[in-house]
Amino acid sequence: MAQVPFLIAALAPGYIVAVAWPLARIDIRERRLPNRLVLPAFPIAIVCQLVASSLLGEWLPLLLSVFCSLVALALGVFLSRKFSLGMGDVKLIAAMVLALTWFNPVAPLVALLLAFALATVWILVQLVRRKTNMGSSIALGPYLLVGFTAVSIGQVWS
Repeated sequence: MAQVPFLIAALAPGYIVAVAWPLARIDIRERRLPNRLVLPAFPIAIVCQLVASSLLGEWLPLLLSVFCSLVALALGVFLSRKFSLGMGDVKLIAAMVLALTWFNPVAPLVALLLAFALATVWILVQLVRRKTNMGSSIALGPYLLVGFTAVSIGQVWS
């Protein structure tokens, strides 16, 4: 019975992983992450975590997930206004934080660090190859989704 709540909560990261490929393709092609694919992650995560928390009788993981997601959203909006982070990326980051924090509060940080490390390496390679310049924009979504998927596999489905 103890595994059932975790399986229910795992539907939230599962949804994001399920839409990762179309999100990445769209972001690479159009430099946007469509709301129709990103926004459903929020109610899915909240409902699944609410059910899982009620089955376990433990509410702190749910409260922490919601709080951390709101902090990520606020920080993302700030970064969007000051440093041109796309709002699709902001919403995706908030959804990732919401989906992963329930399992481990450090997991979203690891996912984000991995994503930004991968993006940085790719950008440096492109700069050295002179395929891009410092003023160019990149599709951050695919890197966020790779980091999220890797951490989800390690945290949620291991």
